[in-house]
Amino acid sequence: MLISIDEARARVLEAVRPLEAEDVPLAEALGRVLAEDVTSPIDVPPFDGSAMDGYAVRAGPAAELEVIGESRAGAPAAEQVRPGTAIRISTGAALPAGADAVVPLERAEPVARPTERVRVPATEPRANVRYAGEDLPAGRPVATAGTPLDAATIGAAAAIGRAAVRCGRRPRVALVVTGDELVPPGQPLPPGGIYSSNVYALGAQVAGAGAELAGRRNVPDDAQATRTALAGALATADVVIASGGISVGPHDHVKPALRGLGVDERFWGVSLRPGKPTWFGTKVGVLVFGLPGNPVSAMVTFELFVRPALRALQGRSPDAATATVTLDEPIERHPAREQAVRVRLRRTANGLRATSTGPQGSHMLTSMLGADALARVAAGEGALPAGATVEVELL
Repeated sequence: MLISIDEARARVLEAVRPLEAEDVPLAEALGRVLAEDVTSPIDVPPFDGSAMDGYAVRAGPAAELEVIGESRAGAPAAEQVRPGTAIRISTGAALPAGADAVVPLERAEPVARPTERVRVPATEPRANVRYAGEDLPAGRPVATAGTPLDAATIGAAAAIGRAAVRCGRRPRVALVVTGDELVPPGQPLPPGGIYSSNVYALGAQVAGAGAELAGRRNVPDDAQATRTALAGALATADVVIASGGISVGPHDHVKPALRGLGVDERFWGVSLRPGKPTWFGTKVGVLVFGLPGNPVSAMVTFELFVRPALRALQGRSPDAATATVTLDEPIERHPAREQAVRVRLRRTANGLRATSTGPQGSHMLTSMLGADALARVAAGEGALPAGATVEVELL
């Protein structure tokens, strides 16, 4: 019996247990997922400083002041500002004791005297001063567990003195792509042969999901070769993805091989177009996906079922970003199955509009080119008309 997309996804996520955490140097942390809350132990900035090149002064009326020293970034002034004095200061330098404002260089007028002096206009307290903790006070959370690390978060972690952060381990993923007809790119095509695209497309999706590709193999439609490849994958990976060979034809050996290797089936068959014969099972914590062999079916089912699992394994929310969009054109519905239609999006004054990427056959890899989202179109008779609204999952 076919199950819905949502039910299939729920069964996958029920089987997920987040992987153990590890310390990751900041230089290697981009795209990783935090496994800890990060809190600032210090004020950022750690001292009151200048926002301008100029003169550190005591706020007050216009005056002519004696310049008694200099405060540079990384080299604070030894002197303190007293009435009638100023200290030259650079952007980012510590504000000297006794000062509570900075006069920008372009608003000050040097005065020729036996001692260095400067004429400054009336100045308000706090003018051009960055205060300690203004960006991040000590004790404030910087990011919480489950946050994917982007450049800004990594920068904030560095600003509070962290050299490394605790992150969920990257899942190791092994790919096994089956088919006698598959030929590695770069080699001549024999009669009846096709170039193997799934091993590369799925590998790219694995990397894009933050996982580590532990191995990828093309194997022929042979029972022993299939079993051997899957046994090796189960021994080395957290997630195994088999593409092709999951139906019931005489040359489909994946399901019997997995059964013989002790993998427990959680479901086989989803009310989905493309991707109906999707299979999922587990073995002692290893997640095993049997995806269709058609290129689009493989990529779509990866997005709907494998990517959420890879996100959850790293401690991240499994949910894809979604949006409600308006169709620019009618879309034919399937009478019995929900469809995942590849669409391009454009932003208008009235919201997002969606147009299909073209012919949607499961063998039409070009339907994935330029796709911004998968539009989930419920089963039904006839067409969903132009102007109708649908929910999309962003790619």
